[in-house]
Amino acid sequence: MAETSTSGTDTIEALSLVPKAGARQSMKDFKSDQEVRWCPGCGDYAILAAVQGFMPELGLARENIVFVSGIGCSSRFPYYMNTYGMHSIHGRAPAIATGLAATRRDLSVWVVTGDGDALSIGGNHLIHALRRNVNLKILLFNNRIYGLTKGQYSPTSEVGKITKSTPMGSLDAPFNPVSLALGAEASFVARTIDSDRKHLTGVLREAAAHPGTALVEIYQNCNIFNDGAFDALKDQHGAQEAVIRLEHGQPVRFGPDSGRGVVRDPLTGDLEIVTVTPDNEDRILVHDAHAASSATAFALSRLADPDTLHHTPIGVLRSVERPVYETRMAEQLDAAVEQHGKGDLAALLAGNDTWTVIG
Repeated sequence: MAETSTSGTDTIEALSLVPKAGARQSMKDFKSDQEVRWCPGCGDYAILAAVQGFMPELGLARENIVFVSGIGCSSRFPYYMNTYGMHSIHGRAPAIATGLAATRRDLSVWVVTGDGDALSIGGNHLIHALRRNVNLKILLFNNRIYGLTKGQYSPTSEVGKITKSTPMGSLDAPFNPVSLALGAEASFVARTIDSDRKHLTGVLREAAAHPGTALVEIYQNCNIFNDGAFDALKDQHGAQEAVIRLEHGQPVRFGPDSGRGVVRDPLTGDLEIVTVTPDNEDRILVHDAHAASSATAFALSRLADPDTLHHTPIGVLRSVERPVYETRMAEQLDAAVEQHGKGDLAALLAGNDTWTVIG
């Protein structure tokens, strides 16, 4: 279940994040003594409850779990988890978590961030964590607004969005976080919804078991500054037409009686929505989350209309195996020690001058 690295001065066991049997912890064990301070009705409450309820499945001691956040409403998260945690600086949570995961492979490291924190000031850190495949689980709360600073448009706000900072409507085309992650060669990419506890927990379970970076976009309602942003995906009747639930190995069908489906256009190669008939049923796309190429997953991520969210895929879009960054780093360190012996940090710091100043 675990692999051992002998790099550095201590032997550190690298965890396999597959949940272990026999865990005796409960949701209560992961609740801190801090008062939860989000606006009443905020979607963050539902996500917090789902994460606290899921944590016992990991079977890990709480001191081996760390939550790192940036700045924003979602970034209060570490205060409410009875684990180690850090409320860091704006956009830098992936960078800080990368350093932690690379040097402490005995830890399960989670990043909690928002659409502004991750995709604006933190965009550079996010894409490099994804491409490196650091062993992090990144929960990206997307409410399509800046909530903490009182309602400015964010990198995921739709074109024309009227806010305090865009009184005549936003001119910016929004990011699609799932498309962005797939473009950065993320090895695990998923999307879920705050109010769907069962689906959210299932996605968390798969993300935790994945070796490497797992990015989970969570649609999260901000009932103060962007209320109802995801109503199209939550309405019992409308959601049947709006939500495409992806399951690996299953045909991509949705709608009442699964009467709608996704096919590939034979001429352009693009994906399109069709009404399922006997004539086209054999053309319905079968979802392959483990495909080596991310092309189809990317095409699925582009189905959703950015304004109406009609035809939004949820679930695991991609889950593939790639070398994990810190494992390869430890292998290099072990090879260096074998070839040259252990280094002397004190000697390095107090060593010879690296340049000469000529007056």
